[in-house]
Amino acid sequence: MIPNDIKITPELIESHGLKPDEYERILALIGREPTFTELGIFSAMWNEHCSYKSSKKWLKTLPTKGPRVIQGPGENAGVVDIGDDQVVVFKMESHNHPSYIEPYQGAATGVGGILRDVFTMGARPVAAMNALRFGAPDHPRTRHLVSGVVAGVGGYGNSFGVPTVGGEVEFHARYNGNCLVNAFAAGLAKADGIFLSKAEGVGLPVVYLGAKTGRDGVGGATMASAEFDDTIDEKRPTVQVGDPFTEKCLLEACLELMETGAVIAIQDMGAAGLTCSAVEMGAKGNLGIELDLDAVPVREERMSAYEMMLSESQERMLMVLRPELEGEAEAIFRKWGLDFAIVGKTTDTLRFIVKHQGDIVADLPIKELGDEAPEYDRPFIEPEKRATLSPADVPEPQDYAAALKALVGSPNGASRRWVYEQYDTLIQGNSAATPGGDAGVIRVEGTRKGLAFTVDVTPRYCEADPFEGGKQAVAEVWRNLTAVGAEPLAATDNLNFGNPERPEIMGQFVGCIKGIGEACRELDFPIVSGNVSLYNETHGEAILPTPAIGGVGLLPDVTVRAGAAFVRENDCIVLIGGHGTHLGATQYLADVLGREDGAPPPVDLACEKRNGTLVRQFIGAQRVSAVHDISSGGLAVALAEMAMAGNIGATVEIDGPAHAALFGEDQGRYILTAAEDQLDALLEDAIDQGIEARMIGRTGGTELTVAGVLTISVEELRTAHEGWFPHYMASAD
Repeated sequence: MIPNDIKITPELIESHGLKPDEYERILALIGREPTFTELGIFSAMWNEHCSYKSSKKWLKTLPTKGPRVIQGPGENAGVVDIGDDQVVVFKMESHNHPSYIEPYQGAATGVGGILRDVFTMGARPVAAMNALRFGAPDHPRTRHLVSGVVAGVGGYGNSFGVPTVGGEVEFHARYNGNCLVNAFAAGLAKADGIFLSKAEGVGLPVVYLGAKTGRDGVGGATMASAEFDDTIDEKRPTVQVGDPFTEKCLLEACLELMETGAVIAIQDMGAAGLTCSAVEMGAKGNLGIELDLDAVPVREERMSAYEMMLSESQERMLMVLRPELEGEAEAIFRKWGLDFAIVGKTTDTLRFIVKHQGDIVADLPIKELGDEAPEYDRPFIEPEKRATLSPADVPEPQDYAAALKALVGSPNGASRRWVYEQYDTLIQGNSAATPGGDAGVIRVEGTRKGLAFTVDVTPRYCEADPFEGGKQAVAEVWRNLTAVGAEPLAATDNLNFGNPERPEIMGQFVGCIKGIGEACRELDFPIVSGNVSLYNETHGEAILPTPAIGGVGLLPDVTVRAGAAFVRENDCIVLIGGHGTHLGATQYLADVLGREDGAPPPVDLACEKRNGTLVRQFIGAQRVSAVHDISSGGLAVALAEMAMAGNIGATVEIDGPAHAALFGEDQGRYILTAAEDQLDALLEDAIDQGIEARMIGRTGGTELTVAGVLTISVEELRTAHEGWFPHYMASAD
């Protein structure tokens, strides 16, 4: 009989994030009242963060397979073939709630967790990115959060030794009470050197690796599955504390150990720590797991079984080991100054048994812990369609030059240099294109190949029309990879939403998933990994729907790529796709006119594919000198960014209503520059493929001029663009 150490009350059940009917399901499953430790285990395994109980139904609709996909969702990270017996391993994951409570450690451990997901698979991390969203700049907490999160991302990634090659930072009042920190990591491995979490074999040792277990992070996964309220400061102890130097040692020890053939299965101890890693390994292998917590290395005295099972202390792994190589494995970990302890064994019982100080504190059916987690088909309401705004519905600016200057110098349009200069973007020596362009690019060491990485989403589109917003997030990532000349291979998603128990929020989620799925299918861009973060709201106000998409692309030759900067005077400027017509839900509407209305621009996926394929062909044949996709802020902002990046001006002509042509955010469009002798052939090739393309001007001079509309110096634009962020962060609170 298992001793019942603490009385299970309705209040205790509620504090563990379990609904009364979920607790009744637990009673039916195990036939008795759970122990306190078992209640904690169920809480960890059945919370939203680990079980995906509100999202699983819809996640199953996403395309996850493709000719290059080796491992899709369900493992620590996705795996995609890049040729030459090499694979890229990547994933994105959220650390939103911890980062709002304790910005530095929340962000730092988010980076640490995603790096472990990658090297657990046998891959050496080669690139990192992050997607950050904060509240309104004038909110009293925003500057503190920005400072802490950016320092945490840099502090961990820089110390660990992985280059941060891209990312995004945005501000909006809807994130005032709940910032978003989404971390991405990618690694390289041999195609035959991938390690999975599925345990195999009976009676084999289960080994604890890495750092010692403490009380930090206890209940973190449960906390991440609840919205915030006035008790937020009480949640501070649920935030983990990271040590990047220990993680670097863990990386090297794991990769060295993997070379020995000793590893049968390996799993990162992430959300829900020892509980989730042990249960997942056993359940995937149709095996039981028996743990003896007396053998777990701890750094604090008198830790209870409950605390050890739910601790989210960082830099820890769990492994199933070939017993004959135990000595060799232990020697490797001792050499790196890390703990190595046999804490259990695999069994054929399909039970998850946990022992502590001579008592059995948990005895549960291991498959049901995961497989029988509640799965909800939550009711949802489709948002009402917003009216499409014609150019006549939107006022022109009184001063076009001032409007453009306002856009490039606004909180969401300004340079992010202040942020990315705090990150090491060059470590490992393979960075070919660092942050600031359409996509970061690294060389694949020992080959001519390159990998491109980008992350994007436009939450104002997702709020206005979740389906079109979901499509656009995928299309923009695909465009960003295309703009540097990379073939888009596959994507990872980080789906950030409010409380799914509210039908309007669930409607946003479902709409975005449908849009993401359609775009991924049409663009042959499968989702191979990802993360869902729900309950991102405070006092009932949800964040903007923010389904961030991370994309990976392949360059056959890393030296044959495009950048966004104008590179020389008197190049022809070519617009692929028509002039702008669509002003609804645009940056111009928000930042110049202070409005957030109208339908977002629709996404024609066939057009995206056609236009992007042509652009990649041009880049691959080295027929163009610069490429930039047109996104937030429209044509005017894209031209300004190219001019500022190259310190070269331009003169262009536009058609149609000037504000729509310049600031419209119609999709599927690019700006190319090319030498005069290339122009006619480029335009003919576009016309032959039914693609709208025209020359709109030339590079040169020190000013950006739109004939009959505006003239502004590149230097004035740069001053506005580069000035906002450092000035904001230096301002007194």
